[in-house]
Amino acid sequence: MQAFFILLGALIVLVLGLFIFSLFLPPVVKVERSLIIAAPADRIFPLINVVRNWELWSPWKEQDPDISITYGEKDSGAGASYSWKSHNRNIGTGHMTITESRPEQYIATDTDFMRVGIAKGTFRLDPVGEGTLVSWSMTCNMGQHPLRKVMGLMMDKWVGQDFEKGLEGIKRLVVRN
Repeated sequence: MQAFFILLGALIVLVLGLFIFSLFLPPVVKVERSLIIAAPADRIFPLINVVRNWELWSPWKEQDPDISITYGEKDSGAGASYSWKSHNRNIGTGHMTITESRPEQYIATDTDFMRVGIAKGTFRLDPVGEGTLVSWSMTCNMGQHPLRKVMGLMMDKWVGQDFEKGLEGIKRLVVRN
């Protein structure tokens, strides 16, 4: 019986510690990755601005080749969108819409991950030397729930690797052509 109370006490201390720790964590998490691609922005921009082209470089398509994608009425620019459904729990179900598009410079997106909420995304294309610095970012509000805020600590590791793969996919397509 004493072992039970020791375990119960340890669990209470752990939960209380997690709660106190989460009070010091920011509710907003940002993940960003960048890559220099040896090509002008006008060759890179269509791969991002045209939502059907995302299948060509998306790290999630590689993770689940059977992912179901449904495109909106508009193909490119602000208002273009697509929805996806995957049986892979790391990909899940969601909807992405381009909310702003400035040719060869910038794209903003809203991505609704359904149960997780909406993330704000951006792609920036900045000329550098003989190429373009492509930066892909996502900002999520994890809210005030202690477990979600702690989960936010892992977002950079989880999503950052996917962003790196996606940027490398864009680079392969641009350099290949």
